[in-house]
Amino acid sequence: MNDNYTHIILADDDEDDRLFFEDAFEELKMATKVNTYNDGVYLMDYLNKKDAIIPHILFLDLNMPRKSGKECLIEIKNNDRFKDLVIAIYSTSASEEDIEDTFVQGANIYIKKPSDFKKLKKILSSVVTTNWQYHTNGLNRSNFLLRL
Repeated sequence: MNDNYTHIILADDDEDDRLFFEDAFEELKMATKVNTYNDGVYLMDYLNKKDAIIPHILFLDLNMPRKSGKECLIEIKNNDRFKDLVIAIYSTSASEEDIEDTFVQGANIYIKKPSDFKKLKKILSSVVTTNWQYHTNGLNRSNFLLRL
């Protein structure tokens, strides 16, 4: 991984959400490189390539066609190659079941997609600037759901 920037991947089937996400990082002027995938199959095809650059943070939508975010999360967590990958669930769902399932399956944080662009930028900035090594040492259900 390149230490000059934070490599970020978003897997989300909603084109508008992918564009807002990219626009938010552009406006934040942070040292990031953002790649997007429109479903879980394309995401996992990329991540499973031998020469894939593993991102620092993966934002994962839950409800995608072909392969859901939950299926991707399980596949990623069952592969030692991705043991240091920070996974942020990024979903419109606020279902307690989804939050609990993804917590148990090993995601680092759960973010309900904001409808406001300013809130999106604040959330993304917060996630990227978090020291995940420290944060995950004390990971518990109360600090799993990001509320801003």
